Amino acid sequence: MGIKMSPLIQGTRILRRFSNSGGVPKGHCAVYVGESQKKRFFVPISYLSQPLFQDLLTQAEEQFGFDHQMGGLTIPCKEDVFVYLISRLRS
Repeated sequence: MGIKMSPLIQGTRILRRFSNSGGVPKGHCAVYVGESQKKRFFVPISYLSQPLFQDLLTQAEEQFGFDHQMGGLTIPCKEDVFVYLISRLRS
């Protein structure tokens, strides 16, 4: 039997692994989004507490795992859908 972490703690640990790449603004994490051609986005760490973003992290783990060839966190959705979801988190 293992210890179950809260989604916020789990998300923080996940993003910490990917936020050390160069050029990422402080307080943000780089993520890659898109189907065939991936686009890089900078997402505020504060989004980790949002259930909508936690769902995206869960989908990323299920589809890609966390040892992805691009060297960053890849979110499995279309770019326009991701932009829409992020705009919902901002409001």
